[in-house]
Amino acid sequence: MSIPINLSGQSRVVIERVTPELDGGRFPIKAVPGDVIAVEADIFADGHDYLAVRLLYKHTDDTTWRETPMTLLGNDRWGASFVVEKQGRYTYTFEGWVDHLASWQHEIHLKVADGQRITSELLAGAQYLDKMLERVSGSTPLINSKSPAKGKKKAESINESPDVSGLREMAALFRDESRYDEAVSVAESDQFTFYANRYPERQHPTRYHQELAVEVDRAKAGFSTWYCLFPRSASREEVGRTVPRHGTFRDVEALLPRISGMGFDVLYLPPIHPIGHAHRKGKNNSVVCQPGEPGVPYGIGSEEGGHDAIHAELGTVDDFKHLIAIAKNYDMEVAMDLAIQCSPDHPWAKQHPEWFKKRPDGTIQYAENPPKKYQDIYPVYFETEDWRNLWEELKRVLLVWGSWGVRMIRVDNPHTKPFAFWEWIIAEVKKEYPDMIFLSEAFTKPKVMQELAKRGFAHSYTYYTWRNTKAELQEYLTELTQSEMKYYFRPNFWPTTHDINPYSLQSGHEPQFLIRYFLAATLSSNYGIYGPSFELMEHVPFPGKEEYLNSEKYEIRLWDWDKTNKLTYLITLTNRLRKENAALQETNNLTFCNVSDDAIMAYIKASGDNRLLIAVNTDAYQRRAGMVQVPIWQLGISQDQSYTVRDLLTGAYYTWKGEWNYVELDPYVLPMHLFRIEV
Repeated sequence: MSIPINLSGQSRVVIERVTPELDGGRFPIKAVPGDVIAVEADIFADGHDYLAVRLLYKHTDDTTWRETPMTLLGNDRWGASFVVEKQGRYTYTFEGWVDHLASWQHEIHLKVADGQRITSELLAGAQYLDKMLERVSGSTPLINSKSPAKGKKKAESINESPDVSGLREMAALFRDESRYDEAVSVAESDQFTFYANRYPERQHPTRYHQELAVEVDRAKAGFSTWYCLFPRSASREEVGRTVPRHGTFRDVEALLPRISGMGFDVLYLPPIHPIGHAHRKGKNNSVVCQPGEPGVPYGIGSEEGGHDAIHAELGTVDDFKHLIAIAKNYDMEVAMDLAIQCSPDHPWAKQHPEWFKKRPDGTIQYAENPPKKYQDIYPVYFETEDWRNLWEELKRVLLVWGSWGVRMIRVDNPHTKPFAFWEWIIAEVKKEYPDMIFLSEAFTKPKVMQELAKRGFAHSYTYYTWRNTKAELQEYLTELTQSEMKYYFRPNFWPTTHDINPYSLQSGHEPQFLIRYFLAATLSSNYGIYGPSFELMEHVPFPGKEEYLNSEKYEIRLWDWDKTNKLTYLITLTNRLRKENAALQETNNLTFCNVSDDAIMAYIKASGDNRLLIAVNTDAYQRRAGMVQVPIWQLGISQDQSYTVRDLLTGAYYTWKGEWNYVELDPYVLPMHLFRIEV
């Protein structure tokens, strides 16, 4: 059998089992500027020689690799880390080689300890130093063991760097038998180790076969607070009106001080495009639409235009741009909703009928999710022969949105469109607008949700809406923050949405709303609420379903924008604390605590010196009490040391000592603590 021509027979190092590495390097991991990227790999070689291992990394703007030494963690597992400093894409890989210098130093240490004379080994060490000199300066190494001839000046030492001088002197020492004891001492010293690490001998290195990627989004991808409202329901109540006035973008602008004052920084709007007339739905999804009923915003498109047009009753494109500009004055962004579907009146239905699936009788198939029927919506057919033009048209639409100033997009049901499409269009849009953030609204199978995140979605909706008990929550959060998902799946927690009125909140019980809100806001760094509906604890369901009766999707609602309650106060306070405490601006910095009561959930969130202990009574109907085990060893607190826990929600504080401490939570008073730990 012939030897493969691409085989390097002198490379002895093996690099494998790298983490993080998504699907063999197929997808990047995710980060935001300032994140520390910790990496590990199994790295080993034949024999007993020591290894030198480096982590190499660079930003796409860099022309050369930066590198940092890796540390042996045990059992041939090596680790290192680097900081991603700016937005964009970083790549990283690994390089390892047999470290002859470290192996030599270890060998002489063993021989000296055994009483052996190492004259020959010192000469070998001098040769290693000669090669170091070549690497550091390109100068000719000192090859004579004796001092320079009489009368000759050490010209080569003039203007030499300290390292060059030090290496020359060390090489000369190793060759001078009269200074044997001094040479042995230097050979075993940290000084030699320093030079060996600074000017390593990269002989026959092994480079990992993959260059892995980190996609670094802007900071809001890591920390954001979303508020959803329908602009058509943004008008204030007017005396004498029996039918709510259709809201406008100007009405939304009038609400910005209130929404910003509650601490939200993303205003998410369901579709704002013209609504079709054909098969328009009425109140509570009735197939009969009464005169004057506004239709469903997701039935996109009419004679006024499609996805690149604005519903006339909301305002104009200039009005929408004005809303975006005013929102910026309140440190808020406006997120649009991308729903890739059409009313039968959408221009695409007439101009591109090949983009829709037809029945045997030639009519276009409306959307169905049995037993649900959406007669007012045509789903786009991605298996069309004209798929390339379809993709390009959707890209054009998103670039138009970008030109309006939109930099955040919530995508409706992305799991019903091809994965390849999302990977392509997200990458294409980010070429023009690298700040664009996409949120995946995919309540579907786990692997499908995970694949969408891998393909480029910066945020993802989750199963949080249906995880209620302490056990369910801890199991799910452990999966999100401790499994491979932590590298690419950024959860965005929503207690409810305009589509989902979960059974857990259909009683309207106030403590349950407080609990579900607070858990979302403190477990995940990204969360959102379905605006006024959630604030006012709307809960009446459509019979037998996890949907709202009199849903805002089918009619204009008139909200009491001036009303406040206990939940409003908690939202405002918690959002302020999220901005003031770095520990709440991360998701994966989560450690669950043992608690003697099976309804009290306690967890630590820490970022540097900002250390928080959060305790929540998940039983919305009974007072609960128990002992919480604080992981003081993780927090640098000794067993006999007293420390203060200050509740940032109430201002109360307690002095604790040791691991186990008492908490008591009454859901009818306040079912949670948010303690800052002070030592």
